[in-house]
Amino acid sequence: MSATPSTTTNMVTPVADAVVHTSPHLSTAAKAIVQIGDKPGRHWVGDGFPVHGMFGYNHGAAARSPFLMMDYAAPTTFAPNSGHPRGVGGHPHRGFETVTIVYDGEVEHRDSTGAGGVIGKGDVQWMTAGAGIIHEEFHSEAYSRRGGLFEMVQLWVNLPAKDKMTPAHYQSITAGQIPVVTLGQGGVRVIAGEFDGHTGPARTHTPMNAWDVRLPAGQTASLPQPDGWTTLLLVQAGTVQVNGREVTEGRLVTLSREGSGLTLEAAADARVLLMAGEPIDEPVAGYGPFVMNTREEIQQAILDFNSGRFGGMH
Repeated sequence: MSATPSTTTNMVTPVADAVVHTSPHLSTAAKAIVQIGDKPGRHWVGDGFPVHGMFGYNHGAAARSPFLMMDYAAPTTFAPNSGHPRGVGGHPHRGFETVTIVYDGEVEHRDSTGAGGVIGKGDVQWMTAGAGIIHEEFHSEAYSRRGGLFEMVQLWVNLPAKDKMTPAHYQSITAGQIPVVTLGQGGVRVIAGEFDGHTGPARTHTPMNAWDVRLPAGQTASLPQPDGWTTLLLVQAGTVQVNGREVTEGRLVTLSREGSGLTLEAAADARVLLMAGEPIDEPVAGYGPFVMNTREEIQQAILDFNSGRFGGMH
């Protein structure tokens, strides 16, 4: 989900301060809170996705590696629509993966490989853009007709240089395929990675965890992450204490790579998206929907797209 190359932001120069890889392990120290970011103003992607851009790769790409960008479509109610479904038309990607998690509503997608489908409530689409793909995303016809609540997250995950030109492909993950680990009256949906002996269905190119955490008011959960990993938390609802610090709805928490301990305590019924991963120790060069390692690779991506090498929508 992004604009076309002609409307994207300026090219980002390769990051000089890439992070050193560390072997993931658990330590006894707690992770410190580095930053708590407020939810920025909302903007529209196409006419179907009112999103808060929680972060992007233009600033702090090394500190958040392997995560490049997050758009959060906070809960919004759409009226029934009998016309053309809302959404965003065909646009390209190269060099990374898009992870779309739908919490309410439905998203219908179609791409230049001929694939397509509907992502419903609780479903996840893990799309590896790799060498290049063009796709479109719209509200499904059924959801458009009935309207109602809509909520989703789209996360961009970087690929290491060796995998940036892998053939494009999808992992369509239904809600029923995602294991849920019970925590008292709450639970953890393990989309990717492992928690309490349960492994998520998403196949990743670098080690990472992606968990949906739900906690009722008053409940505490210990969710340790490997020492040396990037760890981010999006508080989607409620109020939580993160290692003793209060964080309210709509805020993004960045934790230190040092340490492992992570404790959440819900002051009110809470939903939190946890993203943690091993940093990729490589430069980042990006231009809109293309994220590579060098300016030359970005220029080649633009040339390939303009020359029709990404294929087309049929």
